[in-house]
Amino acid sequence: MTEHVLMIEDDENLSAMLSEYLGARGFEVTARPTATDGLKLLLRGGFAALVLDVMLPDLDGFEVCRRVRAESDIPVLMLTARGDELDRIVGLELGADDYLPKPFNPRELLARLRAVLRRRGLPGAPRTAPLRFGRLEVDRDARVVRVDGTECLLTSYQFDLLCVLAANAGRVMSRDALMDRVRGAELEAFDRSIDVHISRIRAAIEDDPKHPRRIITVRGAGYVFAKYQDDEQER
Repeated sequence: MTEHVLMIEDDENLSAMLSEYLGARGFEVTARPTATDGLKLLLRGGFAALVLDVMLPDLDGFEVCRRVRAESDIPVLMLTARGDELDRIVGLELGADDYLPKPFNPRELLARLRAVLRRRGLPGAPRTAPLRFGRLEVDRDARVVRVDGTECLLTSYQFDLLCVLAANAGRVMSRDALMDRVRGAELEAFDRSIDVHISRIRAAIEDDPKHPRRIITVRGAGYVFAKYQDDEQER
């Protein structure tokens, strides 16, 4: 099945080149040059992913990402001419799934786009039992996380991070191991990105994100998912 991707990019030459490149590799691409036009189209639905430029003529991509995340969990891949690490962290904190600084090789964009789409899961796979830890439920097939039955909003990348941690409950996972399991070793990642995503996961599932009891930082080693935290509270 062809995946339909929305691209919000004001550089017409880049937009045309990427549309042609992705179109030749199995994607259908709809491009819009402004945030206003892109948001209107996105809210109609039917898109598998959003490729979003940061520097737009009407709204910056950070504001667009914020508005998208208020309405949708669609995978978001951000593009920018600003390669500063702080910009990347801001984008991730707002809910972007991945971040690619310009200039970039179209092959890397393709690889990253396929990665964020692959993390949504494939149709027709055998059912997998949800992971349950007291009040927390991680339904890997539905790609839904619930606390006390209430759904938590996570990006696809954050959901997969949580799945890796929960499936290895009680085991310390290094940042490198987490990036390896979720993103894939072939794609470049920067260390701080894991910390940003963990912070967002904690905000979604912890009672007090500033004093987490479910996802614990192990200084100098990584993170560990506390397997029995809710069970002990309920006894």
